[in-house]
Amino acid sequence: MQPQIEYATTSDGLDIAYWSLGDGIPVVTPPPAAPWSHIELEWQIPEWRHWYEHLVETERVIRYDGRGSGLSAQPADVDPSIEASVLDLEAVVDHLNIERFALFGIYSAAAIAIEYAVKHPDRVSHLMLWCAVTSYADLTQEKAVQGTFEHLMESNYEFFTETLSHTVFGWEEGEAAHRLAQYMQKAMPPAAARAHWTASQTLNLDALLPKIQAPTLVMHRRDFPLLSVDVARRITARIPDARLKILEGKSLSPFVGDIRPTLDVMNDFLGVELPQASNAKKQHAHATGSQAMRQAMSGGFRTIMFTDMEGSTALTQRLGDEDAQARVRLHNAIVQDALGMFGGTQIKHTGDGIMASFLTSSSAVECAVAIQQAFEAHNRANPDEQVFVRIGLNAGEPVQEGDDLFGTAVQLASRVCAAAAPGEVLTSDVVRQLVAGKGFLFADRGEAVLRGFEDPVRVYEVRWHDGGA
Repeated sequence: MQPQIEYATTSDGLDIAYWSLGDGIPVVTPPPAAPWSHIELEWQIPEWRHWYEHLVETERVIRYDGRGSGLSAQPADVDPSIEASVLDLEAVVDHLNIERFALFGIYSAAAIAIEYAVKHPDRVSHLMLWCAVTSYADLTQEKAVQGTFEHLMESNYEFFTETLSHTVFGWEEGEAAHRLAQYMQKAMPPAAARAHWTASQTLNLDALLPKIQAPTLVMHRRDFPLLSVDVARRITARIPDARLKILEGKSLSPFVGDIRPTLDVMNDFLGVELPQASNAKKQHAHATGSQAMRQAMSGGFRTIMFTDMEGSTALTQRLGDEDAQARVRLHNAIVQDALGMFGGTQIKHTGDGIMASFLTSSSAVECAVAIQQAFEAHNRANPDEQVFVRIGLNAGEPVQEGDDLFGTAVQLASRVCAAAAPGEVLTSDVVRQLVAGKGFLFADRGEAVLRGFEDPVRVYEVRWHDGGA
């Protein structure tokens, strides 16, 4: 498989090189190592080629070189602006007469995808963002590190690309990182790279995020050193109805390491299935929503968790609908990420919170602690956008009707949540006993009178600040 290189012309007269492979839903990928791009040389890098060969099994993939890089036009004074980059994307999709398509933006190229999605909401069927940079301020590099990069770019471009491929792009293997560095050197001359590097330092697209209309999937590597998971959560919270998926690993590149989890997440979001899978395997691999929940809830005993945001009504009155809803989306993203980590199943939204179930009480307590720790980290980093959540846990045998759970076990979990203070995790005594010996720390809060229950109920606080998980 070797793609055929073709050309499209931008509205300002530049020739843009592109290729298109595969069938199915069109997925357009702006330069994934932006600003460096060379659509011919990518196929000489095994990791990259392996990624594309799997991606085109289910999608029609369109890749192009941005102006000033790879096989595209090389103007003497390259325009490094996002607006100019959007002209390149417009040229390719218009030339191919693609009415609607998905956009997949990686790292700094996410800005191109976001700008286009807001400018052409009728053209973008899905928006997928990977370790997205929407503001230069989000990068965790120290100024000294930035200064080192800039000095290397000026004095030794080859060594600069070698350093960047190891650090930012995360290609740890020596030979693989060296191949990427050579790719960068051939993709773009130093002057053009410096222009893009300088322009990136003024990047801030946060104001565009609430304007995105396309269904959006935000993907992030949990341990990627230069971009905190909190950034992905904030981006997800600001995009209406966006989903967040945290994947393990620390590499910026989705095609380094085990690519299967990433492909599965993308395929599920796009609603496509692997053609070689049998019907039974398809049904298993793509079980979502109510089917997945029914599978997870086969059996009676469950631990029920409720979360509840503090003062959401007052928050709406103080901040307005849009900003208050952004806090709700942040809450949902953090809770859903933790549910994914600890095997929880979301049952439903409860207005200002989420109800979930777990197969084990220890997983439920670990999840609750992780949620509070994530909110604590967010509040430290964003003192003007703090969110406080109360969490309650109970265990028992709920009654299942359709996709919902009912009964005393559920009602008690809800009342325990209501008794918690903002930032607290409260559990019933049965949960405390079920996780005995698992390393959690509890404080006896005594007997509480809970609405709807005749007898007082003894509740316990999980001491998550003390490392009790």
